[in-house]
Amino acid sequence: MNDYILELKDVVKTFGGVTALKGVHFQLKKGEVHALMGENGAGKSTFIKVITGVHQPDSGTMLLEGEKITLRSTADSQKLGIAAIYQHVTSFPDLSVTENIFMGQEIMTKLHTYDWRAMRKRARELMAPLNPDIDVTKPMGTLSVAQQQLVEIAKALSRDARILIMDEPTASLTKNECEELYKIVDRLRDEGVSIIFITHKFEDMYRLATTVTVFRDSQYIGTWDVDKISNSKLIAEMVGRELDQMYPTKTSKPGEVVLEVDNISKEGYFKNVSFNVKKGEILALTGLVGAGRTEVCQSIFGVMPPDKGSIKLNGQEVKINSPKKALKLGVGLLPEDRQIQGLVNEIPIYENVSSANMNKFASMGLLNNDKEMDAAIELCNKIQLKAKDIADPPSSLSGGNQQKVVFAKLLNVDLKVLILDEPTKGIDVGAKYSIYEIMNELASNGYAIIMVSSEMPEVLGMADRIVVMNSGRVIKTFDAKDATQEKILEASLTKSPDAGKEA
Repeated sequence: MNDYILELKDVVKTFGGVTALKGVHFQLKKGEVHALMGENGAGKSTFIKVITGVHQPDSGTMLLEGEKITLRSTADSQKLGIAAIYQHVTSFPDLSVTENIFMGQEIMTKLHTYDWRAMRKRARELMAPLNPDIDVTKPMGTLSVAQQQLVEIAKALSRDARILIMDEPTASLTKNECEELYKIVDRLRDEGVSIIFITHKFEDMYRLATTVTVFRDSQYIGTWDVDKISNSKLIAEMVGRELDQMYPTKTSKPGEVVLEVDNISKEGYFKNVSFNVKKGEILALTGLVGAGRTEVCQSIFGVMPPDKGSIKLNGQEVKINSPKKALKLGVGLLPEDRQIQGLVNEIPIYENVSSANMNKFASMGLLNNDKEMDAAIELCNKIQLKAKDIADPPSSLSGGNQQKVVFAKLLNVDLKVLILDEPTKGIDVGAKYSIYEIMNELASNGYAIIMVSSEMPEVLGMADRIVVMNSGRVIKTFDAKDATQEKILEASLTKSPDAGKEA
């Protein structure tokens, strides 16, 4: 009896002159959670599309329970019980949960009309073990990202999926939502579903998987038992080199205070928040999700100006009532969601780079495209952007390189303060190191940097000082040399009537 439900042997896939998969091997056991890791551009997305029948390989063999299979379409993979859930949910937001679950497999009455009663009943049965509180008559667009992913799981189960591919499902989830998803994955595994779990997060791998496979540069690198490979070894296999340290050595020394926030409040979001950030300093703003960190940053940037309190730049009080005013004063924001708030995917990379400061390239009301392009090329070279052509849209880039485009856009403006909201969210370990190097260089060049981060190692590895928030208040401020994960977590869980004052 074959131990493997799915095997790929020496699979090759090319697009024109570009090789997307080079002799890839993969083995998935029955009832196993198998982590797949690698940098953006390693071949993971093409791998998914080959398994689900979107792409047909040029050569190689795919076996299902020991039998050779050929997938010519997604319909073929669905018939064999193979389903995928993507990081960015591909649902129909204006259609109901029920309609999304049964799209393409509607239950019909004897009169060949849709049997909505039967479909809603079955939809509730499928959702019951996942989240019984989700109303199956509501439009998908009214649900949270986590809830939409649960509907996608229900959709896969409605097709009797035996193999479930989950593509970075925790990238946009809170810690609590991740825990709920972990429990569901555990249950599916125990029921015999085989799961390929694609992730950039070590915590996902350790919590769920027994086996991990690494791809690099479109090639299969190796497969290991999770409990027999170290983080440093895994990182080296993913990036193709030894990283002597996860975080680059800081070279800047903090100088005078550039930005001072004094007892700012926003009704319903945060109260009496005070801190400062210095020239050449990286100040981390951390705490549990929902602590008010993003809202404070948006307030400083003029998206939602504070109701009271003051903001000073270089000792002078300023009123920032819009992002345009913030940029004019030298305050820039890299938003948490680069896809929605940071980039315009319908225009070229170079136009994204120039979009924050179009006046720089205009004369007499006309845009100088050559000047715009030259400036974009210079900035993209500075941040070591990996792109085939900066006339391509940002959607053609990996997540890490998309984040670099947002950095380049901000560097096109004469800034004093950079607010970076989760700057490494959803990007791979190699790209993270590249972003850290950019941050360190910017600090060395005199930028005052506020970094919002939920990743404790990142906070400890990058920050000079650490501000911890809880429930919209500042609880404590640490010098990085005095901080530990335990101290930060304790502060994150603390609610104090004196919150809002610097420690």
